[in-house]
Amino acid sequence: MVFTKTGEVPRQGIYLPCKVQTLLDEACEKQKYRGSDLNIHGMISIIIPTYNAGQQIHCLCEALRSQAVSSELIVIDSSSSDRTAEIAESFGARVLVVRAEDFDHGGTRTLAGKAATGDILIYMTQDALPFDKHSIGNIAGLFDDQKIAASYGRQLPYPNATAFGAHLRLFNYPETPYIRTLSDKEKYGIKTPFLSNSFAAYRRSALDEIRWFKEKLILGEDTYAGAKLLLAGYTIAYVPDAMVYHSHNYTVIEEFKRYFDIGVFHKSEQWIIEEFGKAEGEGGRYMKSAFSFLRKNRKYCLIPEFVVRNILKYLGYTLGRHYDQLPYAMIRKLSRHEYFWSK
Repeated sequence: MVFTKTGEVPRQGIYLPCKVQTLLDEACEKQKYRGSDLNIHGMISIIIPTYNAGQQIHCLCEALRSQAVSSELIVIDSSSSDRTAEIAESFGARVLVVRAEDFDHGGTRTLAGKAATGDILIYMTQDALPFDKHSIGNIAGLFDDQKIAASYGRQLPYPNATAFGAHLRLFNYPETPYIRTLSDKEKYGIKTPFLSNSFAAYRRSALDEIRWFKEKLILGEDTYAGAKLLLAGYTIAYVPDAMVYHSHNYTVIEEFKRYFDIGVFHKSEQWIIEEFGKAEGEGGRYMKSAFSFLRKNRKYCLIPEFVVRNILKYLGYTLGRHYDQLPYAMIRKLSRHEYFWSK
């Protein structure tokens, strides 16, 4: 993946759907006027789990160093074989190291969070990149409201994103801000507790109240925490002015495996489905949005692939929901997280 200077969007020679291009241009224009009058109370800690992050961690740390607000930077590394830890330390990061086989989506993030000094904990992934110098300040700027326990920012597709990768970001991360409460579950269902630890901020005291992230989850530690926070009476804020670049160009098989793992998560945490509703309704809305996106961008040739992708995603999700009825050897083949089953 090629990173560019924070806030700049490389365009030459790269396919970018027209709707994505328009939104990126609008975002650039809006951000000229954001972030200059923030009043943030409390220390900020930024936490990044890493593994063989290579060039990604250098560019990410460089972008974080240019932020308009000060913060503590903690990198928790899963015993990388490259220079990830060394590069992070060169930027002043505090580096914690765990064994690769001990990495746990929830447990590793909890370990770093408890070691942090901040009142506001911002979690990122190594493949996310701040949009500009206000990304951190904007995502941390709402915590004067004591009811807000977590916030998450807008994820923009990288310029090399495929049409499928770009649409998914536009679908999940619109330009309109909102605050979710438990009462919203009747309208938004499973999307109510949604947030993403690729770029999310938490009130430390609220995380402590819900006993942090759950360990031994195949994925979804962020959604688990979001659901627990809503049940505890808190709210979750979506902050589109806080932006990062983050997207994936999954193959058909990779998407199938990812949705198998989502099914496993929903099976293991069945209470989330029972409390907030099934995921299938959200899937229907996504299908309609994607068809519209492909038509507007005149990518008619991609519609057959899109249909195949979604049939396989549904199949993967359904198999994941019944993983406990499958042979162990098959489960490991169907999952993107084979290491998880080795535990």
